[in-house]
Amino acid sequence: MRYTLRQLEVFLATAHFENVTKAADSLAMSQSAASGALKDLEQQFNFQLFDRIGKRLRVNDQGRNLRQKAEALMEQARELEMEMINPQSIGDLNLGATLTIGNYLAVDLVAEFMRQSPGAKVNMVVANTASIAMQVLNFDLDVGLVEGELVNSDLDVSHWRNDELVVFCSPNHPYAAKQSLADADLLAAEWILRETGSGTRQGFDRAMHGLLSSLWVKLELQHTEAIKRAVESGLGISCLSRISLEKAFERGDLVPLPVPHRDLHRAFYFILRKDKFRSAAIKRWLALCREQ
Repeated sequence: MRYTLRQLEVFLATAHFENVTKAADSLAMSQSAASGALKDLEQQFNFQLFDRIGKRLRVNDQGRNLRQKAEALMEQARELEMEMINPQSIGDLNLGATLTIGNYLAVDLVAEFMRQSPGAKVNMVVANTASIAMQVLNFDLDVGLVEGELVNSDLDVSHWRNDELVVFCSPNHPYAAKQSLADADLLAAEWILRETGSGTRQGFDRAMHGLLSSLWVKLELQHTEAIKRAVESGLGISCLSRISLEKAFERGDLVPLPVPHRDLHRAFYFILRKDKFRSAAIKRWLALCREQ
């Protein structure tokens, strides 16, 4: 074999950091050793993997093609190593979840996954849909759990479970006594919404088609709990996932507002790179999510 796994590790780290020094640090190597490994790999096969732009290295078309295959190969190599070290372990899992899923669903699922897989290490990133998708595409995350709909030729997007958005207000808001809201009510309200790029905002925008340009958006916030507190304080009304509001509704801190003529149903999705190696940990995680 004319290449080594170490050379591929250096290549993948350099592709990630776009800098040989940072790649070397991440692999506990000297900068010269990392540069040598990368140079040897390119010379052995007579191709260039990066375009040099100042101090940055940008993966070129040849490098992008190799990166996809190298990531899959390294995943299999790491899984094999883990099995040899500890036959009972299924390896590590790097997860991404959007805010609603991360705060209200994923933690319990992670706890159950670790209970079923003693010794497994799980890392979870919580961010909006756009950010999670980018990290999955960049091989930083194994699996993403997202609220927003995505169309990308490099992503495998599959349905996980259904969800519903709910318009709501504080008990002291004038709308709290209404049986339902008409379009005129929606247009007259002051809105506190999630930011553009979030799955919740995408679902809201779709449900409010024909009204968007005329809605009064008073605040845009990145965190669900901040929006709930702002609505409780009487700053306006909002629209979030029902799963994030159930306890507040039970306590009477917030009041649901029916909008029967608007479709507020949506879905949650799994996202993975199509060329991502499905390790035992990934397969078990997906199975657990579907069971739950």
